[in-house]
Amino acid sequence: MAQPLMTQPPTATPTATPTATPTATRAAVLREHGAGLSLEELPLPAECEPGAALVRVDCATLCATDVHLWNGAMAFPGMLPIVLGHEMMGTVIAAGPGTRDALGRDVKPGDRIGWSESVCGHCHGCTVLRNPVACAERGYGFLLRADRWPYATGGLCEHVYVTPGAHKVVLPDDVPDTWAAAAGCAVKTVLHAFDRAGGVRPGSSVVVQGAGALGLVATAVAAASGARRVITVGAPDARLELARRFGADTLIGLDGDPADRAARVRDATGGRGADLVLDLAGAPGVGAEAVDMAAFGGRFVVVGSTGPRPEPLPLGTIMGKELTVLGSLNGDVGDYHRAVEFLRAFRDRFPWDDLFSAPVGLAGATDALAAMSRLEQVKAVVRPQM
Repeated sequence: MAQPLMTQPPTATPTATPTATPTATRAAVLREHGAGLSLEELPLPAECEPGAALVRVDCATLCATDVHLWNGAMAFPGMLPIVLGHEMMGTVIAAGPGTRDALGRDVKPGDRIGWSESVCGHCHGCTVLRNPVACAERGYGFLLRADRWPYATGGLCEHVYVTPGAHKVVLPDDVPDTWAAAAGCAVKTVLHAFDRAGGVRPGSSVVVQGAGALGLVATAVAAASGARRVITVGAPDARLELARRFGADTLIGLDGDPADRAARVRDATGGRGADLVLDLAGAPGVGAEAVDMAAFGGRFVVVGSTGPRPEPLPLGTIMGKELTVLGSLNGDVGDYHRAVEFLRAFRDRFPWDDLFSAPVGLAGATDALAAMSRLEQVKAVVRPQM
């Protein structure tokens, strides 16, 4: 069993924690892109810093980003080894002095919490832009190596160290584990994108490109926001049928060519095109399709792209239609809080549980990633305690 290199963690203020607090955790570690995850032991801190918490991971839901990181389609220099998983929630085992959530509530042992990315609070992004997403030191579990302090931060661990800079939210008792985990990226990302677009104008038409987890949630948000017509474009057919249950009025598959899909959008919108188009697919050519599908004066939000690869856009069409083109990266703890509340508010309207596959333990995480890469699962669920 591989053992990480130990280094000295930052000096911590002592805090009273139970003697049963674990000092190591089992984790599924990615050491080579495309290879099976390695089950290893990672160290945990002996005590929590002020503002930090030690959490038992009750549920992690996998994201397309996890799949891209696993298979190497998305990679950062020097990123390996890492523990994947940035949609997670769990039960607090220990908390450092003064640890509170984003709403000012004390975080204490026994609380169920979720958390957003960690931020530094003092960089240009945090202080001048006042946007946590722009933090120069913004971190998720997958941005922190498993062989360096704080080691265990990704969701594919039995226990994780939630750092002081991570924005925490004490979860309502009526929110299922899977919902709370998925709110940490998929749902908050979608809500942030709609905010960037200025919301859905009553009676407008919305095109959602992509029928993965992001696309299905976006379909629900558009329907719940008063769109007159919601059009979901994607594949496979089973995903599109699920999109209908999430509020899609028109379903468009990928069997035709881009011109056919744009024509179907115009047919569904009285010849005008869509007032709002959201790219939640990130596939090659999707940007040009979005511009073609958009109505005069429409808005196009890019959400699904990964990596810096070039993507041609018809600038003359953007100019001629007077389109607004926006990028939307992810979201912050405010979006996370609203994501949890959105899922709660519409629990009787949309079948949220249908997004999730049967849970597996850490030993099944590699197979779950592979199944998602084959589009066999919308959202894989890992319960590390299994």
